[in-house]
Amino acid sequence: MVAFERQRQERMRDLKKQERTAIEAVARRFSATWEPGSDPPMLTVAGKRVAVEITTFKRRGTGQGNAAKPRLRFDKVATRLMERLQATLSKTVPDGVTVVLTITAPIRLPSKTAASLEDKIQTLLGPGSPGRDEPGRDEPGRDEKDTIHGNRIRIRLLRDESRRAPRMIGFVHNSDSDPLLLLNMTRGLLDSISAEAGRRATRLGGDRWLVLISPVESSCLEAYRYIYAQLRMATDFKKILVVFADGRVGTLTG
Repeated sequence: MVAFERQRQERMRDLKKQERTAIEAVARRFSATWEPGSDPPMLTVAGKRVAVEITTFKRRGTGQGNAAKPRLRFDKVATRLMERLQATLSKTVPDGVTVVLTITAPIRLPSKTAASLEDKIQTLLGPGSPGRDEPGRDEPGRDEKDTIHGNRIRIRLLRDESRRAPRMIGFVHNSDSDPLLLLNMTRGLLDSISAEAGRRATRLGGDRWLVLISPVESSCLEAYRYIYAQLRMATDFKKILVVFADGRVGTLTG
């Protein structure tokens, strides 16, 4: 019991240190000053005080390591495939569920691939399907994996209690990109935005920024921006920033 409590205190110290490092990185990025000890942390930017909310993404494993840069594809075939799936699934995926899909490029049989994916996803969402109502269905290792018409696919069902997340987020990526990294980034961002979106600044007036601490490198910034654009979840934050493991600060909005 004593050892457990000591470990818990060490984790809390590490978290506080991580948050302090993130605030310092943001302050440098915007030539701001911050007030140590304030709750929530306060920055002064160009003479204006800003309240900062901080969220730390949970560290989750990836297949190829955190340094792998996701290489997404946005050619006409990839774009049309995702548009078709989003249109179809928006009518059938229940509220509070987001289907996250990854598929390798190139897609040589887009119509057949889309039809097969629609059938597979509907089966996963159907009554009695493995993991449909099972907590932890969205844990790494519980994803649906398959090869469809020569393309490797991975599907994960995420649950969002706010019920404001999109029905589907899809990625078409090069075969050397890590799909597990994309799935975990999506889950981390969805969890954080969903949790913070419903909060309002009841104690303090003025602007608020959201700072997300990510365990991956800044090479993932464009993928985060794509995910954030797909979420389409309104918040009252003036800025949403990501502080990466390499110390760099990226802007998602604002």
